[in-house]
Amino acid sequence: MRNDKHMGPRELCTGGEWVYGRNPVVEVLQAERRTISEVILPEPAKNEADEIAWIRMTARERGLVVRTEDRKRLDMLTRGGHHQGVAVKTTGYPYVDFADILEDVRADENATVVVLDHLEDPQNVGSVLRTACAIGATGVILPEDRGCGVTPAAVRASAGASEYLKVARVVNLVRAMKQLKEENMWFTGLDWGEDAKNYTDIDFRGRAGLVVGAEGNGISRLVRDTCDFIAVLPMIGQIESLNAGVAAAVCMYEMLRQRS
Repeated sequence: MRNDKHMGPRELCTGGEWVYGRNPVVEVLQAERRTISEVILPEPAKNEADEIAWIRMTARERGLVVRTEDRKRLDMLTRGGHHQGVAVKTTGYPYVDFADILEDVRADENATVVVLDHLEDPQNVGSVLRTACAIGATGVILPEDRGCGVTPAAVRASAGASEYLKVARVVNLVRAMKQLKEENMWFTGLDWGEDAKNYTDIDFRGRAGLVVGAEGNGISRLVRDTCDFIAVLPMIGQIESLNAGVAAAVCMYEMLRQRS
C-alpha cells in the first residue's frame, strides 16, 4: 500500500474522473463496472467507520494504490463535493448502448424505462437514478447533449445506485422513444396542461416508460407529442410544483404499486 503526499492535484487529476463519498465509492467497488486506478482514504484509525474499513480492505485485496490527501486538495479534486474524506479515481461512467436497453425491453413484458428530457441539475439526475434503481427499472435514457449526464455529482446524489443501472445516451430522444413504442411500450410524460390526467388514473401495467422533463421548462414539445399520456401530480397546498427528482419518485412508485 502506497501513501504519497507529494503528488499535486494536477498530477492526480490526469485522466479519468473522481467518484467521491463513502456510499458511492462502496457501490463503485461492489458493482465492478469501472476500472479504478487510485483510492483516497483518511489515515487508518482504530475506530474508523465500517464503510471506510471495507473500502480499505477491498482496495488492499485488489492491489489498488491507496493515498491520503489533505482536505484542501481533496476538495479541489472533487470540485467542492461532499466527499467525506473518500474518493476513487475511475474510468468514466459505463454507459450502455441503447440497443442493450431495447433488447431488454423486448424480452420483458413488464419493462420500465425512464427518460430524462434534458435535466440539468445533477442532484435531480442522481435522485431519479436512485429511485429507478430501487424500483428495478429496466433502463434509463439520457440525451447526449444539453443535459446533465451521470457525472460524479450525480453518482453522489444517487448514493451510488447509478452503478447498477443500465443508462444509455442517445442523439435523439424522440427516435429512441419511437423504437421502444414499436416494442409495445407506452410513454407517460410528467407535465401539466389540459390533457393531463391525475397520475393515479393512468394504467402503468405492461411495458411502461416515464418521461421526466427539465427543471423549469418541463418536457420539450416533440418529446411531449411522442408521449401517449400526460400525468400530473395534484397540488393542493401553497406550492405549484415539485422538483423533478421528487415528482419522478412519486410516479415511479405508483408504477411499482400497480405492478405489485
